[in-house]
Amino acid sequence: MTESRIRRLSTTLMDATTDKDPLVQEQIYNALCHLGESEPEEILHACDEYLRQHDKLAFPHRVIILKAMETVVKNNIALLDKSTAKVVIFLASNEMTKSKEVVREWQQAASDVLVAVGQRFINKVMEEALTKFQPGILPHYFVMQTFANLSVSNVFGMVPFLNSILGTMLPMLGMAKQDHMKSVFCYALQHFSESIQEYLANLDQAPDPTVRKDTFSNEIFSAYEVLFNSWLQHREAKLRLAVVEAIGPMSYLMPSEKLEEQLPKLIPGILALYKKHAEAFYISKSLCQILEASVNIGSRSLDVQLDSLLGTLHPQICAPADPSIPLTVKNHTEVLRCFTVLACSFPDRVLAFLLPKLESSNERTRVGTLLIMRQIINSASSQMEIKKPFILASMKLPLQDSNNKVKRAVVQVISAMAHHGYLEQPGGELMLEYLIRQCALPSDPQPRKQLPDADDLASDSVQSISVNTLFLLSTTVDRMNNVLWPYLLEFVTPVQFTNALTPLCKSLLYLVTKKQEEGENASLIRYDLNANLPSPYAITTRLLVVSSQPYVGDCRGTAALCLLNVLHYSVHPALDQLWSKKVPPLVEYIEENTEKSLCQKEWEEKLLLFLQETLTAVSDNTWICQFGTEMCKQLNSYNGFPLEKNFLYKCIGTTLGACISKDLVQKQLQELLETARYHEEAEREGLASCFGICAINHLEETLAKLEDFVRSDIFKKSVGLFSIFKDRSDNEVEKIKSTLILCYGYVAVYAPKELVLSRIEADILKNVFQYFNTKVLGIKVETKDLTLKLCLIRSICMISQAIYNGVKCGDFVFSRKAELVAQMVEFIKAEPLDSMRTPLRQRAMITCTYLVVLEPHLSDPDRTELIDTCLASVLALPPLDPAKERDGHVTDALHKEMLYGDTISALKDLLKSLLQRNLTPHGLQDMFAHLGPWIKSSKEHERQRAVEVSAALLDFYLGKLNVSTVIPFYNLGVLIALFSPRCSDSLASVRQYAVDCVYCLLYIQLCYEGFAQDHRDEMVEGLKALKKGLEEPDFTVLFHTCNNIATVIGKRVPPDQLMSLLLAMFEGLADPDKNCSRAATVMINSLLKERGGVLQEKVPDIMSIIHSKLQEVDEEHVRKAAQQTVYILASQHKSVVVSSLLGSSLPFDSHTCAMWRSLATEPTLTAQILEQLLEKVNRDVPYKESKCFLLGSSSERVATPLPLAATCALHEIMSAPESGAAVLGLYPQLFVTLLLRVSCTVGVQLPKNLQSRERRSAGPGTAPRTLEPCSAMVRHAGPRLPLIVKNLMPMLNSVLDNQRITTTAFLAELLNSNVVNDLILLETMMDNMMGRQKDPCMSVRMLALRGLGNISSGAPEKVRKHGAKLLASMVNGMDDKDDPHNLVALEAMSSLSKLLDHVEERDVQSMLLHIAIRIRPFFDSEQPDLRKSSIVLFGNLTKFSDGNCEVFFEQILNGLVTLLLHLQDPKPEVVKACKFALRMCGPNMGCEGLCDMFLNHLREDRSLHYGEFMNNVCKHLMQSYPEMLNRLISTNLFYFKSNWVDIRAAAPMFIGFLVLHVDEDHCQQVDLDQLISSLNLLLKDPAPAVRVKVAETLGRLVRVL
Repeated sequence: MTESRIRRLSTTLMDATTDKDPLVQEQIYNALCHLGESEPEEILHACDEYLRQHDKLAFPHRVIILKAMETVVKNNIALLDKSTAKVVIFLASNEMTKSKEVVREWQQAASDVLVAVGQRFINKVMEEALTKFQPGILPHYFVMQTFANLSVSNVFGMVPFLNSILGTMLPMLGMAKQDHMKSVFCYALQHFSESIQEYLANLDQAPDPTVRKDTFSNEIFSAYEVLFNSWLQHREAKLRLAVVEAIGPMSYLMPSEKLEEQLPKLIPGILALYKKHAEAFYISKSLCQILEASVNIGSRSLDVQLDSLLGTLHPQICAPADPSIPLTVKNHTEVLRCFTVLACSFPDRVLAFLLPKLESSNERTRVGTLLIMRQIINSASSQMEIKKPFILASMKLPLQDSNNKVKRAVVQVISAMAHHGYLEQPGGELMLEYLIRQCALPSDPQPRKQLPDADDLASDSVQSISVNTLFLLSTTVDRMNNVLWPYLLEFVTPVQFTNALTPLCKSLLYLVTKKQEEGENASLIRYDLNANLPSPYAITTRLLVVSSQPYVGDCRGTAALCLLNVLHYSVHPALDQLWSKKVPPLVEYIEENTEKSLCQKEWEEKLLLFLQETLTAVSDNTWICQFGTEMCKQLNSYNGFPLEKNFLYKCIGTTLGACISKDLVQKQLQELLETARYHEEAEREGLASCFGICAINHLEETLAKLEDFVRSDIFKKSVGLFSIFKDRSDNEVEKIKSTLILCYGYVAVYAPKELVLSRIEADILKNVFQYFNTKVLGIKVETKDLTLKLCLIRSICMISQAIYNGVKCGDFVFSRKAELVAQMVEFIKAEPLDSMRTPLRQRAMITCTYLVVLEPHLSDPDRTELIDTCLASVLALPPLDPAKERDGHVTDALHKEMLYGDTISALKDLLKSLLQRNLTPHGLQDMFAHLGPWIKSSKEHERQRAVEVSAALLDFYLGKLNVSTVIPFYNLGVLIALFSPRCSDSLASVRQYAVDCVYCLLYIQLCYEGFAQDHRDEMVEGLKALKKGLEEPDFTVLFHTCNNIATVIGKRVPPDQLMSLLLAMFEGLADPDKNCSRAATVMINSLLKERGGVLQEKVPDIMSIIHSKLQEVDEEHVRKAAQQTVYILASQHKSVVVSSLLGSSLPFDSHTCAMWRSLATEPTLTAQILEQLLEKVNRDVPYKESKCFLLGSSSERVATPLPLAATCALHEIMSAPESGAAVLGLYPQLFVTLLLRVSCTVGVQLPKNLQSRERRSAGPGTAPRTLEPCSAMVRHAGPRLPLIVKNLMPMLNSVLDNQRITTTAFLAELLNSNVVNDLILLETMMDNMMGRQKDPCMSVRMLALRGLGNISSGAPEKVRKHGAKLLASMVNGMDDKDDPHNLVALEAMSSLSKLLDHVEERDVQSMLLHIAIRIRPFFDSEQPDLRKSSIVLFGNLTKFSDGNCEVFFEQILNGLVTLLLHLQDPKPEVVKACKFALRMCGPNMGCEGLCDMFLNHLREDRSLHYGEFMNNVCKHLMQSYPEMLNRLISTNLFYFKSNWVDIRAAAPMFIGFLVLHVDEDHCQQVDLDQLISSLNLLLKDPAPAVRVKVAETLGRLVRVL
């Protein structure tokens, strides 16, 4: 019986293989495999029977069954008996050969079955297969393929058959006419040969160790003759490749003499195929096998074939391998293996062929040859040993190749050479030098996209490959240590290897460290043995200079300093302790910073201090002199590196400063002046720094040398030489003069102050101006050279600093100060006002900053001219346009931005210096007399800069102020009026600075009133706190800012200045910036508070003006100010203001609304206004009946205007949060009036004159608003409820449905709160709600039930008292007959769920069964709300099942399947309800495991893996209630017809899991015939997801068969 059911089940599944959905097909395959795991032999027999009976089943469906059979056989091969194996073999053999035509997918599946069975039953398989393999009859294609695959999968079982197979097969080769048959014979021969080789290689494990190669040699050779002589010439490419693939492995098995005999034909034949086939991998692989076989037999024929082999193979390597096509890469590997075989046998001839190719003009040829060279150096090392000098000599030409691909290949060859001892030979140095040159190539930070034919061996550049190679050779190839050390030092100093410094230093550092491990002296540099090595002075200079730019070249600073540290003993024995102590902190400093964060000036100072300490530690004048000479020698090598050269000049200055020999110092300074490249800015700076640093110890010599140089022939010759070239002469001479002027400036700054002050006017300035002023025929000519001007400015600035910082500067009177200031002013005036391209004006202002503080004082006219010139030159500049700037070069844009910022800073510093000289109110007034017009400018950028400068000046003034006597700050009002409106400027930056200005002014006033400078005024500090909010134009913040300022002004400004201040504010209304005019309104409102009482007659006019201004300027600040004005007027003239506003046309515009809301500010005033408005609402009727003229139409209701206007006014006032207190005072009256008014507005139309306006104003985006008065009232109006309820109760009997609905809804919601119980209102309200159950309006009935349900929240203890009545009401609601859409029933279920927590158990138990049966149909309702509510209610009912335990348990079982299946409900809220109900049912089911699962896995916040969950649920169900199996399955069968796909899919899955876990004892419960029939029917479901689950379940039914 069981067997027949398994057959039936498997038949059902096999019938379903015709399904077109791939997922369903896959699941059918899985189900068959599942059945096969349980009953492998039965399933295999069933499949056999099915395929035999369904002879005409299409092959795609047969394939599914055959694949399942293959899987079952593979997984259960050890369990199969011979008879089953025989059945399977016979079926598979028939399926494979049924069609004479090749149907690949079908026959391959059958072949795979045979191969699977052949793992254990090889003899049976071969017995059957050989019946299809008869002598003289061409076999089926897949018979041969099966033999081939068997020979690979079962070598030891198959090889014994091969001799006879080969014997039968050989005559058939000639019979094969079709290409596919020839191909399969080749495939078989290839695999037979490979199988035989594997057998022979493992004879110790083989069943027959007597098998030898000659057993098969003759047959293989016979086959070879057919393949090579006949088939290889075929025009079909695929066949030729199949032949080639076979010949390779066959060559190993051919008789040696036959192979030798065939080679002269075989090799050319294979080589000829390269021309015919684009894909060469199989050819190369086969060729390599043939070559290896030939070498194994010691062939002599290869010698003759060598040239053609090399000539053919070489282009294969030269063709680039495409990494995206794996076969091309594999081909390269095979061809290189061929070269290895040939190089091992014929080293001389292979090299003689390859080396001339290195001279080819074709780039690919050169690259390919180098790849082969690398291969044979690595793989034929013993044969190449004596060829090393020859190979090295041949590499000279590739070393000169400029092609990047060739370079990469050369680097790889050098790497191979290093590993095999080539670089230790003469000529190895050239290889190393080449490698280092590649390391020095410029690195490409963003590699360009490679072209498809780029033949790129790696994504890295040549440089990065070379760097990696050098480091690997230094650290991993021990034999290279003595080759590289100290040879690599030769490459440290030449400038052409600068880019290679980091890898060089790292390699040298490793090598020195290794040498130090050998012994103390091993790392010492032996100059006697290495004449080409750079001197210790040269190495030290080089490493120190490149460290000045530490992050360039892959962080070369760290590498250079570390190398310098380990070379200390070779540099000078005295440096050991100093460098060990000083170098690590320098390295640490580099590592702690980044290129952006490093302060270059600070870093250079650290390095110069390190140099100075080094010179002190050496303390050997001869050594220092040689060191300095070497530094000067290296200068020219840095011509392309301006930053490094500049630093080298500083090092030279430091070294010359430490040199005792004054003659040498002068000689070197002279040399520097003669050789300097004056046209380069960095050079000029460097030379000047050098002179300045040198002057610290050699002032006299430095000044003398500068004067001597100008008088020397060299200088005159230079000038004379330049004059020959008219275009260049002036320019070049100016550059020399610029440098000399700069030198004097640096000398003044660096030289000892006690020595230099006496020389400034007499020597330094005299010479500076002598170089600057050009005279033609005795007349001074103004220079136009920018460099000369800038150098003069900087030099004077440095001279001024030197005087200011001098010890006796207080006594020093600078007689030329006015002349120098005038010169700076001229420079600034000459600058264009439309742009700023140079730092000239900035530098000139910095110089003036230092000049003005020196004695004597500037005259007033000079001071005025200086201030006005500088302000005009900076403030009037056009603003930077970021968009326009970024259209150009990004660096230029950033440079300009920085230049603007630096220039503004210079202007601030200059004005502060001037203010410092007159720190009084008069001095301040004088400064703002210059700044005032700029502060009020109509141009934003001018205002912004002027206010920014003002803020800086006032802050400076406040910081420096020291008041000794209390004096009036007479100009406070004028300055406040200047800045306070700017707190609302349209520019955020101006607002910020304006607040700063007001803040400073008020503190300055406090200081003048006698307060201490550190005194803090709370009100003034509040201004500072407002700055953050001024970053964005937030109107509220701006209002507070202006209000605070107005308050402070009102308290601080004297009365006699108040009117002038107000006048200035009124003038401010015409300010070009509208924000500033709005700020003035705040000031005006402050004044109105004091003076508004006398303006009653003007109130209507003022209100009208305010309204019109609001219409003109729709700005937040104006609106706020206007509201404040309205409030101030209403507090003084209430009735006039209300009447004026009610007269406004309806609907109120936004401005009128804003004016109404302003009346909510003060509670007493608001209450009085609300009373007036309530009186106007209640006094008139809400609407008037109006008859329509159209026949048959009813009358219209039209709202009356005055109550409408008053209602609108109430809305505006009450919507303001400030009205809260007043509204609370009038709460009952307001609430009842407005609630009843709401019910009176439904169906009421506006007056005709308002209807069109209303349509226009009501835009499409108006969202419906929800009225929830109860929750608000419960929170805020508890004590007032009795009066409200009392007034509302009569409305329950109103004739108007709308009023009944509104009142019922309100009272129902009110019952939600406990407050009605506290106020003894509950019984009355409950009785009224119950009375509404017979109301003709369905909405009223539904709302009444909701109210009764809400008692559970508002008064749960009352539910127990009135439980029976409440339950009866709910049951009546569920049975409501006039409820077509079940809305009343839905409300009844929802309310009942809420009540159940609080009713007495006895009240429920009497109705429990009735309710459970009544709600059960709703579980599957089409309406999601009904499903959800009924399921939640069912979950709640389980709490009362104790008394009716067995009865209710039956109800749970009735609903269990439904609830579990609805976990797949399309609606999330229903799924949530099912989770709740199941959690509630769990404890009543008497199964602890199931209960725990429901509680843990069905939490609301947890996602559910439904399949896994159902598997576990079914496991518990079958353990606890196995007798329920049939009932559970029957219920699931009902859902096979569900409308929802997910539930239709879940039902068969549920059954599958039940079956999976049921005990064998209870299997008989299942009506298998009905179940299989139903599943079979469902297997035709249109949804693939359903069919997949059915197939899965069918596979599981094996458990109950």
